[in-house]
Amino acid sequence: MSQESTDPNDLQQVEKLRTAYTAMKTEIQKVIVGQDHVVDELFMALFCRGHCLLIGVPGLAKTLLISTLSKVLSLSFNRIQFTPDLMPSDITGTEVIQEDKTSGKREFKFLPGPIFANVILADEINRTPPKTQAALLESMQEYQVTVGGERRVLEKPFFVLATQNPIEQEGTYPLPEAQLDRFMFMVKVDYPSADEEREILRRTTEDRDTDIKPVLSAEEIFELQNIVRRVPISDSVLDYALRLVRQTRLTTGEAPDWVKEWLQWGAGPRASQNLVLGAKAHALLRAKDSGQFYVSADDIKAVAKPVLRHRLITSFAAEADGITTDKVVERLLEEVDPNTSAIAADGKLPNVIAD
Repeated sequence: MSQESTDPNDLQQVEKLRTAYTAMKTEIQKVIVGQDHVVDELFMALFCRGHCLLIGVPGLAKTLLISTLSKVLSLSFNRIQFTPDLMPSDITGTEVIQEDKTSGKREFKFLPGPIFANVILADEINRTPPKTQAALLESMQEYQVTVGGERRVLEKPFFVLATQNPIEQEGTYPLPEAQLDRFMFMVKVDYPSADEEREILRRTTEDRDTDIKPVLSAEEIFELQNIVRRVPISDSVLDYALRLVRQTRLTTGEAPDWVKEWLQWGAGPRASQNLVLGAKAHALLRAKDSGQFYVSADDIKAVAKPVLRHRLITSFAAEADGITTDKVVERLLEEVDPNTSAIAADGKLPNVIAD
């Protein structure tokens, strides 16, 4: 519909999300210098109910960023330091026998593990064996854990924000593809610029105490998550996201020859879903002041790398030539024609919020 027919309540809801985004970013910038794209991708995953895997060398404030985010969200937070001797029960909790001092009766009592929080920092997640890594699978997908044959529901909102060091691989356990697929984004954390590093030096070598103010409650997060899912997307943009993903699959007949040469395996349906959801969040956070909110092909492109880079497996030939999954995504974006327009057939813009 045209701008004049947009529901004022819809615009008010969208403005609430944008205001919350600005306020959260302001609070985080009190502690974190730069890393704007990392912060934005974390926010987009938050608004889409997704989990994130942060990849970066030590000292880039990955852990500090996640702990600061938990303070801004006013949610319960637990940090799990993954080590080779960590057991699944160290994450999910365990049942112990306790004796009632008055009756003398013994009974099992469940002691919840650190997974029972709203925001989980899984620090250096690749340093623990697959058996322990798998303890996160059920919680990330089903929002529950099973201990002693009994299912225990996790409190929502629930986010797993994991970190991983890409350099030191000795004594580590690469995450299996099934678990990588459950992360909405793989976020690359790069070195700061010279100006940013200079500011980091100033802040970290002075005596200063930073007060982080909570911005969003759990109820407000639920509301904003619902707003994102109601953002409209045209069939042509939806098809564009679908074609990007399907051209990575070698068995469908839609993959070009260079993809068959560079990839061993393509992305699954979760990639398509997360492309669309991430694009909806990006559309709202980057919307112009005109108040027209809809998903465009540019929004799909903006989230393509963090969505796809960990869902593609390169071939031995590609690895030998230094071809990364990011380069695969870049070439896909160059060759797949969006063939879409934000203007509908009647020349009018769509609703701000879909029914």
